[in-house]
Amino acid sequence: MEEELHVLAVDDNLIDRKLVERILKISSCKVTTAENGIRALEYLGLGDPQQTDSPSTNNVIKVNLIITDYCMPGMTGFELLKIVKESSNLKEVPVVILSSENIPTRINKCLASGAQMFMQKPLKLSDVEKLKCHLLNCRS
Repeated sequence: MEEELHVLAVDDNLIDRKLVERILKISSCKVTTAENGIRALEYLGLGDPQQTDSPSTNNVIKVNLIITDYCMPGMTGFELLKIVKESSNLKEVPVVILSSENIPTRINKCLASGAQMFMQKPLKLSDVEKLKCHLLNCRS
């Protein structure tokens, strides 16, 4: 197995966040969690909009994947996705959106804005395996 994936899991619901974290760890991923989009951006080095491309962002913690809940107070997963995709340092990082609601227009909007995948909650181990395969380009 090559390098382990470092996943940033963002969810305002503690139970959902713990569940995602546990499943990712079972899949031997390194996991960092954030309870909202603002915290996630701070972790990614995008906390202060004035500092988007300053030298301090070169030491951005390397995450290989961001998994975020869609519905969160303050900043939705969709807004987080857009900020990540507009950042020169982070736009290559795949973002997966999780939602308990299956709303096709929402799914399409996220995918059109650069989301790698849109998954139904609760996240399952099979989803993570499929996702890892997709990211590491394994061909089954």
